[in-house]
Amino acid sequence: MLKVFLNKEEEKNVLNGFPWVYNNEVNHFEGTIENGKVCSVYSFESIFIGYGFFNIDSKIMIRILTLNEDEQIDKAFFKKRIAYAIDHRRKLGWKATRLVFSEADFLPGLVVDQYGDYLSVQFMCLGMDLIKQDIVDILVELTNCKGIYERSDMPVREKEGLKQIKGFLYQTFNPRVEVEENGIRFIVDLENGQKTGYFLDQKLNRDIVKFYVKDQVVLDCFSNVGGFALHACKYGAKHVDACDISKKACDDILFNAKLNGYKNLNVICTDVFDYLRSNQIQNKYDVIILDPPAFTKDKTTVKKAYKGYKEINLQALKWIKSGGYLLTFSCSQHMTANLFYEMIKDAAHDAHRKVQFLDFRIQAPDHPALLDSQEQLYLKCLILRVQ
Repeated sequence: MLKVFLNKEEEKNVLNGFPWVYNNEVNHFEGTIENGKVCSVYSFESIFIGYGFFNIDSKIMIRILTLNEDEQIDKAFFKKRIAYAIDHRRKLGWKATRLVFSEADFLPGLVVDQYGDYLSVQFMCLGMDLIKQDIVDILVELTNCKGIYERSDMPVREKEGLKQIKGFLYQTFNPRVEVEENGIRFIVDLENGQKTGYFLDQKLNRDIVKFYVKDQVVLDCFSNVGGFALHACKYGAKHVDACDISKKACDDILFNAKLNGYKNLNVICTDVFDYLRSNQIQNKYDVIILDPPAFTKDKTTVKKAYKGYKEINLQALKWIKSGGYLLTFSCSQHMTANLFYEMIKDAAHDAHRKVQFLDFRIQAPDHPALLDSQEQLYLKCLILRVQ
């Protein structure tokens, strides 16, 4: 097994729970380099630190698997880890849920989402990709799923020297599957939907709208397949507009609304920025929901993203009815909670509106975060009341 020795004091973060070792933290190697294989990690003073997946071609050179020197990294190891992750989700009781959340579940580079009887999986690092069949076998055994679809079609794989791919891994089935969330039926497209098919991390935040939407006129921006919009319908909104630029998303919203028998929902297929800037929203909405895609996935573009977040929040704050509620989100890890809060204050000041801060929320508990890896706490939500 390859031995990797770190620079002086670089082991501190790993020993405190940080799951990665970057290439500039490595001092030297002993043994044969095999990308994707398990290596042993040592301090500069040759003290054992842990085992991890190794990839010399990645900026994240080592993804830590365990700090226990006596632990054997084999199929039984991964079965135990996956079973531990699944046990937590079974206690939550959701049929549509994230079963495995990569490093946050001590399984670097592996994401597994459950949609009823089917699983959607992502292999994001070379080490996990090399043991793909073992992972599939374990998932079939532990979940008794009827099928598994792979959605490893994300750019991060290319940084690991892997191609973006997707397709069936276990059984062949219709990838458009029906699931239920908070009593609402949805069709999830495992083949072509966003991420693994749907944004499961928002399930509790979507349900929280029940406190704000009854008898109200609601605007759901960046609606995707209508998650927030349909919850607003369920919880008694007078009227709901769902806005998204994607024709496919808009078609899915209408399909899901019909599936649930909701008739008070209207779809606006246009650019959200343009709609928020238009005169059409002035004093029209009692509740506005802003759940945009990540405006930045890189530290170098945070300033540009800040402007984008500020623009949509400024327009929403400017035109929302007095006494109205704004639910605003960021799913970018680089848009920190403090920066997001400062952006909202900036937007409220420029909109000349007085705002009450009611609630701060994060991702659902099937999307955990390690205490020493704050970038995993990516989803932020502020709920505001606007005078």
